[in-house]
Amino acid sequence: MTHRLLRTAPVILAGAFALAACQTAPAADGGFLQSYDGLQTKEGTLRVSVRDRRDDTAAQAIERVFVEPSVLTAGAADGIAPADVAMVLGEVDRQVCYEISERFTIVPQPTADAARVRAAVTRIVPTEPTGSGAAAVANFFIPGPIGVRAPGTTGTLAAEAELIAVGGTQVAALAWARSANVVGMDTPSLSRVGDALQFAELFGDQVGDSFAPRDRKVRAIATPDPCERFGPRNQPGGFITRAVTGLYVPQTQGVRPQTPQ
Repeated sequence: MTHRLLRTAPVILAGAFALAACQTAPAADGGFLQSYDGLQTKEGTLRVSVRDRRDDTAAQAIERVFVEPSVLTAGAADGIAPADVAMVLGEVDRQVCYEISERFTIVPQPTADAARVRAAVTRIVPTEPTGSGAAAVANFFIPGPIGVRAPGTTGTLAAEAELIAVGGTQVAALAWARSANVVGMDTPSLSRVGDALQFAELFGDQVGDSFAPRDRKVRAIATPDPCERFGPRNQPGGFITRAVTGLYVPQTQGVRPQTPQ
């Protein structure tokens, strides 16, 4: 197996450096949001597609928020095992909760006086494990943080989210997508949802930025951590595993599959 990966590595290098990093194409509307009216494309983004909208006055009035479990839209993960889908949904829940908790007060259950954050995964393109293993070998010989991925083996995550006020009005909305590049800093993985899992963190970051009013500062994490049920915020073992193997390994990152509600 090792010899085959080493023979494949030069091919990956040649093909990958011939391709420039490109912008992720916007995902089609997934039909999850209450409304797509007024979504504006975020300009100047590299590698990621962001379309969002926020009513700043209404968002400023929101303090308490319940984060609903994320869902999968129809046809979003065809051919992907349910166990892998559950991991992606669980990681979306974790990352969205983390970021929302730094801007709003998280409540553990829906209440009459709390707004709601809803999220859905609208597309998962799988990561191809064999090509990822070969890429990890190739990257061992490339100095610096930039690495390569085999063309045609990279994954994608597309997701949508919205902030709903107590009265049911959509206060903020986001349609987001990210595809791994063949040249860049995207870490290969032997998991078929390795890229989607990594991009869940970036999606969570954008949810926080898109939903919080501009003048709302990032706050300290409450004690006890309101997002602890989704998994640990920090997982040093994941960084060490990446450094040693060149691979993203979900089990070392604190990823927890979403459990049936």
